[in-house]
Amino acid sequence: MNVNLFNTAMVLYLLASVLYAVHLGAHRSRPLGLAATASCLGGFLVNTAAFGVRWLESFKAGYGYVPLSNMYESMVFFAWGIILLHLLFEWRLGTRALGALITPLGFLSIAAVSLNPRISSELQPLVPALQSNWLTAHVVTCFIGYAAFAIAFATSVGFLAKRGGPQGVLPAGKFLDDVSYRAIAVGFPFLTLGILTGAIWANYAWGTYWSWDPKETWSLITWLVYAAYLHARFTAGWKGPRLAWLSAVGFAAVLFTYWGVNFVLSGLHSYG
Repeated sequence: MNVNLFNTAMVLYLLASVLYAVHLGAHRSRPLGLAATASCLGGFLVNTAAFGVRWLESFKAGYGYVPLSNMYESMVFFAWGIILLHLLFEWRLGTRALGALITPLGFLSIAAVSLNPRISSELQPLVPALQSNWLTAHVVTCFIGYAAFAIAFATSVGFLAKRGGPQGVLPAGKFLDDVSYRAIAVGFPFLTLGILTGAIWANYAWGTYWSWDPKETWSLITWLVYAAYLHARFTAGWKGPRLAWLSAVGFAAVLFTYWGVNFVLSGLHSYG
């Protein structure tokens, strides 16, 4: 049941992506914009309901945990976080112009695990190291941070595309640069909390706060890239293309921290 709901959310995110793109191409048609927002919001509500159903099903199966424990669950939560922040940005900034850049990432986050035969969507009992309340605090803070960085990446790509050619339908470059900064300013504290809660959890599970496990190391690398971004903007006065490229590097580090470490490297977090 929950898998069907997540797949429905995925389809609604895809529809929203198309509608947002057509909305831009049609000179920001209000009816198309409203339809895009409605589809995006509908997908978000279905995504939220799917988490609730999966949580209840975990109790019925005798496991009883917040569904954030494996690749499938964390990626559909990643999609949820991206769309949540997108809707908040859309409301706060009063524009739908970013939807065509951001909502495809929500769709791809679910599609990457729903359409991948290597990744199981089945409910499974938690391994002992994951049987902790720190699981929820750590995963939620990390992935809200990652979702904010995804938005920064999308707007940075839009900035570079607009700079590289006649992309008249996209928002102004200064606006995209500012949104990217705002997203990173939101994501950085969440990533910091994620690393701190992870260290506390590691001490609880393995008896040490930091062991230079590959995922810990790459989390630190990611944190340093975004710290450099904020430092460069505040101290060196960087704006525009250099920060856009640094944002892209940071998101590449995010992807390797999660996907690369899980599938290429081995360590204490290999089950994640």
